[in-house]
Amino acid sequence: MAFRSRRTVSYLALVVVVTVGLTLVYNTGMAVWEGESQPLYRSLEIVVQSFTTTGYGEDAGWESLQMNLLVIVLQLTGIGLILTAVDVFAVPWLRDALASTVPESALDAEGHVLVCGFTPRTDAFVGELEARDRDYVLVEPDAETAADCHDEGYRVVHGDPESTTVLSNVRVRDADAVVADVADDRNASITLAVKEASPETRVVTVVENPDLEQYHRVAGADVALSPRRLLGQRLAGEVPTAVTADIEAGVEIGEDLELVEITIEAGSDLCQQTFAEAALGERFGVTVVGAWFGTDFETGVEPTTELTAGARLLVAGDPEQLERLQSVTTSTVRDFGPQEVIVAGFGDSGRAAYDALSDTNSRLTVLDIEDGDGVDVVGDAREPAALEAAGIRGASALLVTLADDTTAIFATLIARELNPEIEIAVRANERDDVTKLYRAGADSVESLARISGRMLTETVFEGEEVLVYDKQVRVVRVPAPGLEGRTLADAAVRTKTGCTVIAVVRDEDLIADIDPATFEIEPGDEVVIAGTDEDVTRFDRLFGEEN
Repeated sequence: MAFRSRRTVSYLALVVVVTVGLTLVYNTGMAVWEGESQPLYRSLEIVVQSFTTTGYGEDAGWESLQMNLLVIVLQLTGIGLILTAVDVFAVPWLRDALASTVPESALDAEGHVLVCGFTPRTDAFVGELEARDRDYVLVEPDAETAADCHDEGYRVVHGDPESTTVLSNVRVRDADAVVADVADDRNASITLAVKEASPETRVVTVVENPDLEQYHRVAGADVALSPRRLLGQRLAGEVPTAVTADIEAGVEIGEDLELVEITIEAGSDLCQQTFAEAALGERFGVTVVGAWFGTDFETGVEPTTELTAGARLLVAGDPEQLERLQSVTTSTVRDFGPQEVIVAGFGDSGRAAYDALSDTNSRLTVLDIEDGDGVDVVGDAREPAALEAAGIRGASALLVTLADDTTAIFATLIARELNPEIEIAVRANERDDVTKLYRAGADSVESLARISGRMLTETVFEGEEVLVYDKQVRVVRVPAPGLEGRTLADAAVRTKTGCTVIAVVRDEDLIADIDPATFEIEPGDEVVIAGTDEDVTRFDRLFGEEN
């Protein structure tokens, strides 16, 4: 029974019980205290008159103190029942009348993406869709969540995405793709419903348990994604080891052009220099897309900005150029011996990080709250004793892959206090917690929601060549008819859009050596650009096919 129905039934039962009880008391009181016996129906009438404030008639003017007090009780009880009735009946009615109505169909949708279920992952994906000006319809089965999304401006429909009727209402046959991110079993059910309603529509599911991925494919999913595995691998990449590349795994843009992230280490030649003093383009021939300073990513970094320890450069260049740059960003006193690495949390992300580091010379210790295969220390990562038992004071790196962000934040605070020099990389489940984790002492934070959103973007729009999906930066290859016959300097691309042109593709040849002042864009050229979501959208509007 619905909550509102239960309240109504409970209220009506209360009215009956109170009315019957007070009728009996009033009838007895008239006989005992007033000396006037009367039938029960007459006493019931008086009680109802008192409750409804319609008058007392011939019984008015009681002589005994007891009856006057009883009548006062009747009056107060009636007021209480009336006020309760307002809360039970009137308030919900007014709330429903004033609340915005969530639609149950999408009449004008076409060429859209259906997003089934509102989660932090799909929220990040919707942000990607909005950044690309792509139409979408969010199908949310929970009425309250759907109403909240509607009030916040999402294009949402309330309905069960497992229902073929609901899918027809949101025009699944006209959709470019369906993304399902509810529970693993429900995602499989959604896939079956989509394939029944529209066999040709592409379905992408998000898998919580990687072991169930094959069953999504059996149900008909075209792609089943496991973001937690990728996130674990990303966290493992934050641990420098003697047998792994010091430059973080980059994105290969062409045969001799890569986009990589390089960290400025304390004690390196570039640390504490300004961008003007470092002269990265002139000295190393690389193109600097931007830099992270903590959680903030800056494009078009000011020449006076200082390269502080921990700052991360996003640069493009050929392998030789990148190696030269790396040599001056690494501390000269860095220890490349075996690393003592603690993995706190041995779920999907923790196992993926462990597997990625197993082939290195790192000595791994797994800390988890539950015992199991591969767990070395059983304990709560929020307890100093558990971290001590895992060897936190002598460890060089800590990977925190806990299921709860609050727990991860507290564990990070404790670990930083126990070992101020340790490298801490943390998984964040919620995007809003990324900043908190940095403040707690994390050196690097990977957001599960952001990585999931980028994975979904790359999968759904595979033809767009979204080259980076696990950073705050998009790298895309796009046509730019608005630049034809112009140089980058003349068009002021960086100033107007914030994007960096990394290379130009001409007749399938990649040209990376571009002088902004003299190199002209020719008809048919495509450009490889890097920038934030807003930057890329701005570039497309100014210089893309729709300008």
